[in-house]
Amino acid sequence: MPIMENREYRQVSSLLMPAAADTQKRLDSNFYVEGYAATFPRYLLWEHDGTKYYEEIAPNALSGADTSDIIMQYDHSGKVLARLSNGTLGIEADEKGLFMFADLSKSTAAREMYEEISVELITRMSWAFTIEREHFERLAEKTYLRRIEQIKKVFDVSAVSIPANNATEISARSFAERSFQAEQQELLGRQARLLQIKIKMEG
Repeated sequence: MPIMENREYRQVSSLLMPAAADTQKRLDSNFYVEGYAATFPRYLLWEHDGTKYYEEIAPNALSGADTSDIIMQYDHSGKVLARLSNGTLGIEADEKGLFMFADLSKSTAAREMYEEISVELITRMSWAFTIEREHFERLAEKTYLRRIEQIKKVFDVSAVSIPANNATEISARSFAERSFQAEQQELLGRQARLLQIKIKMEG
């Protein structure tokens, strides 16, 4: 089901941190950080009035996505801390999710962010993306699943200060609206098929 190109944001629970001393760094830098900007397992996106909306990303959803020039920022705004095109940022999709690594040595703002990550003032990540294809499923009464089948574009990975944000809730409300519409369309489709069968039987 194609949808309009609206940028979405998700914060993940995995930690953003400097590499441990015995970790193999992917970039040669004394200001090296790494973490998962996105993870694939199912998670509760939103709960409202007893209705739960889950979301999961298909393991191959990033295959073919536009990742041509991703940037790293703080809270998805402000100065660029690292960038794919100049070699200070890297991403790798693996079985767990979207792994990122960065050299935060190239600017004062980037080095300051490294220090904040080092002392665990900043510990979480978020990413911004658009979706090419998705699927909705009703799992049970008041329980829905949105499965992201294909990511269209990844815009940025960001260190974040606050785990939840309004953008996630806006996305969740949009998901709720679309899942309701999909369910109504399915119901109308079943009613139309039953009517056709009835007409054939009576004819």
